[in-house]
Amino acid sequence: MRLHEVSSWRELDDAICEASRPRSGGHAHSSLVFRGLARSGYAHVTSLSRLRGDYAALEPHLVRNFRKYAHRAGPGQTVWDWLALGQHHGLPTRLLDWTFSPLVALHFATASWPEDDGTLLGVDCARAHRLLPGPLREELDREGALVFTTEMLARVARDLDGFDRLAGERPFLAFFEPPSLDERVVNQSSVLSAASSPAYQVQEWLAAHPDLWRGWLLPAPVKAEIRDRLDQAGVTERVLLPGLDGLAAWLRRYYTPGETGPPGGDGSTMAGRSGRQEEGRMGA
Repeated sequence: MRLHEVSSWRELDDAICEASRPRSGGHAHSSLVFRGLARSGYAHVTSLSRLRGDYAALEPHLVRNFRKYAHRAGPGQTVWDWLALGQHHGLPTRLLDWTFSPLVALHFATASWPEDDGTLLGVDCARAHRLLPGPLREELDREGALVFTTEMLARVARDLDGFDRLAGERPFLAFFEPPSLDERVVNQSSVLSAASSPAYQVQEWLAAHPDLWRGWLLPAPVKAEIRDRLDQAGVTERVLLPGLDGLAAWLRRYYTPGETGPPGGDGSTMAGRSGRQEEGRMGA
């Protein structure tokens, strides 16, 4: 991936401001969505793909059984609501976590693995959506929206097979806001991406569309500086992961001398689920 290495918080802040400036009259605010990874060697691949083997064939079974056993917790009637709920709770899905806030993304890039370089990625979802198949573009235009809601996606594609058929020979990436399942989703300004095939990875989309995103490499010393700035601004686990888990994770990191993580020193994530922060989960 093409990443620009930054040498300080100030340089990164200026670069984000420049990249976020609206380029057209279509949107008054930035059309970038962000994603942070705690290690530069991590890839933007889905939790579903980490099952390995013929993981794409497992997707309908995972979704069907999640809906069956989590029925009373169901957030709505669409498959997109169920996918968002599953992603929120660690179900392997084709979705990836993003945020409208670069500071939230930087939190997840800097809250663990202080000795390693991290990365910040920003994708222009407005320009990405210009590449969508006609029915999806028309739905966005009809609503005058930057990203989809679950209801909007369901009006075009009631199920994942219908969504995948829209691609034809041209894979695509769609961004949507999940329902406000809890304060964590709201506080993290959460956005999710859905690829047009369970086997198609964001990593592949980025390689095919280098003009639609910006990436920054955060050397370990710069990560430490960014972490200090975020803590001063209150962008911490206490806010982004409301509840006792987030409070405990913040205290554990705060009182670990000379380190930002990983929380507890054992590779666990800020939500206490081993492995998910390492995989670049935004909403752990």
